[in-house]
Amino acid sequence: QVRLAESGGGSVQAGGSLRLSCQAYGYTGSDHCLGWFRQAPGQEREAIAAIYAGGGSTFYADSVKDRFTISQDKARKTAFLQMNNLKLEDTAIYYCAAGSGDNTYECELNGYDYWGQGTQVTVSS
Repeated sequence: QVRLAESGGGSVQAGGSLRLSCQAYGYTGSDHCLGWFRQAPGQEREAIAAIYAGGGSTFYADSVKDRFTISQDKARKTAFLQMNNLKLEDTAIYYCAAGSGDNTYECELNGYDYWGQGTQVTVSS
């Protein structure tokens, strides 16, 4: 059974940084992706970044490109989301998700099957 454990959310002032972690339990092999999504109050869930566990494929939404960086520790099956230059509009609940595929595009097409509990990120002025 796959389980995702997120950590690293919190409160920060605009311009600051936070680092989120997502450890995946129960996955074997590397034919899957770990992705980050967020949902702000009253808004739809947004896919913001993803990484293929086998390496070499990442995805970023335009809203976070050049500010957020996704990386992974393959041995620990952990994905990280480094968030720099945070803006007020980055305030949301951030969710980690896992899905099957051989690259991030394929994972998006297949859909993400497993989700973490979410972690709050609040950016203030």
